[in-house]
Amino acid sequence: MLNYPLKFKPILKEKIWGGTKLITQFNKKSDLQNIGESWEISDVDESVSIVSNGVLKDTSLRELLENYKSDLIGKNNYANFGNNFPLLIKFIDAEKDLSVQVHPNDKLSKARHNSFGKTEMWYIMQAEETARLILGFKEKLTPNQYISLLKDKNIVPVLNEVYVKSGDAFFIETGTVHSIGSGVVLAEIQQTSDITYRIYDFDRVDDEGNERELHTELAIEALNLSDNVEAKREYTKEKNVLNEVVSCEYFKTNFIPLKGKTELDYSQIDSFIIFMCVEGSAEIKIFSATETIRLGETILIPSIAKKVTLFSKYCKLLEVTI
Repeated sequence: MLNYPLKFKPILKEKIWGGTKLITQFNKKSDLQNIGESWEISDVDESVSIVSNGVLKDTSLRELLENYKSDLIGKNNYANFGNNFPLLIKFIDAEKDLSVQVHPNDKLSKARHNSFGKTEMWYIMQAEETARLILGFKEKLTPNQYISLLKDKNIVPVLNEVYVKSGDAFFIETGTVHSIGSGVVLAEIQQTSDITYRIYDFDRVDDEGNERELHTELAIEALNLSDNVEAKREYTKEKNVLNEVVSCEYFKTNFIPLKGKTELDYSQIDSFIIFMCVEGSAEIKIFSATETIRLGETILIPSIAKKVTLFSKYCKLLEVTI
C-alpha cells in the first residue's frame, strides 16, 4: 500500500497575525479568517494529519505508523520514535508581526510538558522589501537585566533584527529568542512539538480587548541570553542535486532547484523523505506511481521507496530527511 507519494489534508490555523496568502496563493481551502499556518504533516495531538490521496485516503498519520512502522519512517527512526512522527512541517504567512518567543530544549520540554523540544528551521519563500526576523539579542544580558527590560516594556531595542529576502534560510536552535516579522511567507521544518513560550507581544489585544498570555517565568530557564546567535545558513544552489541547507540531529534539509528529469537514489538512506514545494511544480514518481507537487504543497515518500524520479520544467523543492 505504501507504493505512492502521500499527500495530506492541510490543517489550517487561524492566528491574530495571519493573512490570506495561504488561501489566495497556495490554494488552501478555508472559510477561516487570518490564516497564519498550514500544518502540512503533523502528529501533534488534536492536529494529526489525514491522507488526502490514493488508496490510503482518509487514513491518519498515526494509523499509517501503527500499520506500516519502519516501512514508513525507517528502521532507526521507528526504533527511536515508535508510533510518533518526529517532525512537524508547516507553511507560515505572517501578515503582522508574530510575538517574540522562545522554545525549550528536549530536557526542559520532557520535564515540563512530556514533549519533544522545538528545534526548527525557516526557508523564506516571500518577503516584502522591509521584511525582517528577530533572532537573538544585540547584547549579552543577565537574567535580571532581561526581566527589568521586560517590566519596563523596553525589550525591543535589544532584540537583533535581520532583514530577509526570498531564498534565505535560518536555523533556530532551542533557547533562541525569535519572531517572524510582517510580510514574510516561509516554510518551517521542526521537531514535533507545539511548545512555545511567548515573552512579548507588542502590547496587542484581541477583539475583546484582552492581551495574550505571556510566559515570562517559564521562558527564563529556556532562554539563551547571549549575543552570539548565528542563525542564517549559506548554501549552494546547483541544479538537480541536493544542496545542503541544514543538518542537525533532528533533521536534514536540502535545497533542490529542478529543471528536467532527476533521479535520486535513497538506497543508503534509512528515512522517510519529505518534499516541500517552494516555487513552481514537479512530478514525483516512486515505483510506478506519479504525483504532482505544486507551490505550497508537501509530499511524504515512505522509507521503502529507494528510488525517486523528479521531473519539472521549473521547480524549487526542500527535501527533508532524518
